[in-house]
Amino acid sequence: MSFQCSSWKSLLSGCFKSEILCSEQNDAVPKASSSQRLSLADFSNPGSINSVNDLTTNISSLHIFTLKELKMVTHNLSKSELLGEGGFGTVYKGFVDDKLRPGLKAQTVAVKVLDLDGSQGHREWLAEVIFLGQFRHPNLVNLIGYCWEDEHRLLVYEYMEKGSLEKQLFTRYSMTLPWLTRLKIAVGAAKGLAFLHEEEKPVIYRDFKASNILLDSDYNAKLSDFGLATDGPEGDKTHVTAKVMGTAGYADPEYIATGHLTIMSDVFSFGVVLLELLTGRRSVDKARPNREKILVSWARPLLKNHHKLDQIMDPRLEGQYSTEGTRKAAALAYHCLSHRCKSRPTMSTVVNTLQPLLELNDMPIGPFVFIFPTEGKKETDIDMKGRECPKGCPEVKHSNRVQGKKEMEEHKNRQRGFRTHRHKTKSSSSRAIHSDTELYTALGTSLYSHTYTKKLTSRVRL
Repeated sequence: MSFQCSSWKSLLSGCFKSEILCSEQNDAVPKASSSQRLSLADFSNPGSINSVNDLTTNISSLHIFTLKELKMVTHNLSKSELLGEGGFGTVYKGFVDDKLRPGLKAQTVAVKVLDLDGSQGHREWLAEVIFLGQFRHPNLVNLIGYCWEDEHRLLVYEYMEKGSLEKQLFTRYSMTLPWLTRLKIAVGAAKGLAFLHEEEKPVIYRDFKASNILLDSDYNAKLSDFGLATDGPEGDKTHVTAKVMGTAGYADPEYIATGHLTIMSDVFSFGVVLLELLTGRRSVDKARPNREKILVSWARPLLKNHHKLDQIMDPRLEGQYSTEGTRKAAALAYHCLSHRCKSRPTMSTVVNTLQPLLELNDMPIGPFVFIFPTEGKKETDIDMKGRECPKGCPEVKHSNRVQGKKEMEEHKNRQRGFRTHRHKTKSSSSRAIHSDTELYTALGTSLYSHTYTKKLTSRVRL
């Protein structure tokens, strides 16, 4: 049974605002005034020497590195330091010393090197410097500095330990992301987009996708790769006319059809990523049957009926997710993916809808048991099946009766120089955590953080 439109809107906590933007005719982006931040429109000739001076003068928070310095911190751009490759070029891992520049913190960094023969060029490099050089937000990756030397273009970012959401969600042998971790990532990414959209001069990200969402050691999400970002419409303007650019499977159908770009284009792309988090499927997967190749086309009709949600939820979650949370997230994804921009929520509404879902406690108890170490130790016995058991438990008492018959034989063996041992072990007193929700509560927001991973032992009850 399908829900009526009104019932789905009620699930979103009254999220749809009347001021949602929609495309109308508009061709130009006004040039920024001197009182506003720099924008690409302020650089009439981005390749001129004056642009270098402008960057140095107006974006003083960034460090300017030499090519020699960045080669040194990456061991001469060694393949052993390679983190990844993309349309922009290659990314290397490096380490900068605090003595390299005054005010520079010693830290691990990611150095992105522009491929002069790649699909992106100086304009995209400049866009990253302009936007990330002026914005500071917990959900935007931190740009530390850049290098503009002859034809060389490099960018230096903070290092994100967990890599991209794409890697964490789709790599074959990676650990399955729990439901609450997925929600946490969605909330963080939504906050990043909301920040950009609510600037005095809005910014349209234009390339929101799983590979551009980076994760730190605590799975906090940060938006990266601003090469395709552009200034959004201001005042009475409702859209900008732009060349269609982006990634297949994520791009707004209306933008593709008309070339009209609005902040609602980002909302559609967010809906695709949210759907990827729900289903564990890529936006485009040519290996799947024809009707399932395009994720949005296959999954969106099923989002309307909560009785069918189990058909599309990621099977790797093994049912370990909040029923109410999935319904509300599915309803939100459905409206974000609307072909009519007026039906899409703003990113602020998205944040307000998703944030409370982290507090839901209707998670089922499933097969995964996480043993969370606590202070203190106690002696335990191992029963005959190899299971750990408190000293004196029934299973061990039974095994002791069986062993009693062998005591005489064991005594004789010891006399012959052979030694046998009862199976006793010292183990940390621990408590079992049976669900993702309890684990999230126990560890706080640092799900599967490096600090706790060393202490955390996981078991699977078959």
